[in-house]
Amino acid sequence: MTDQPDLPRGDTRSDRETASNVVVDFHEYRNARDPLPITFHRRELDLILRIYGRMVGDGDWRDYAIDHLKDRAVFSVFKRSGETPLYRIEKNPRLSSKQGAFSVVDVNGRILKRGHELPQVLKVFDKALKLIDT
Repeated sequence: MTDQPDLPRGDTRSDRETASNVVVDFHEYRNARDPLPITFHRRELDLILRIYGRMVGDGDWRDYAIDHLKDRAVFSVFKRSGETPLYRIEKNPRLSSKQGAFSVVDVNGRILKRGHELPQVLKVFDKALKLIDT
């Protein structure tokens, strides 16, 4: 008995040693890999899901989808799952130094609000108070 792991059939110790002795340049490896997709952070997703829960409770929204793309992250909101999204909450880090990384886009592609901070952008979903005469 040895402390070495068992080898698969047909594998010899010399085959495994030569395969593990290959030196790979770390910078080449990192540049060759696919870039990681843009994602929402936990706190950002928490803010979005709070709005989503409130709107589902009001009966306005019923379904959502999250897409993590190479250049942006998108949270899409649907009235019915088979339709186009009513709203898209997008995070695009390339625009963070200019117009702001966060935006809310409606069904027609118009940007309703854009900014650097997500809580400010999500205020577009706050309902206006209505004056009721009694």
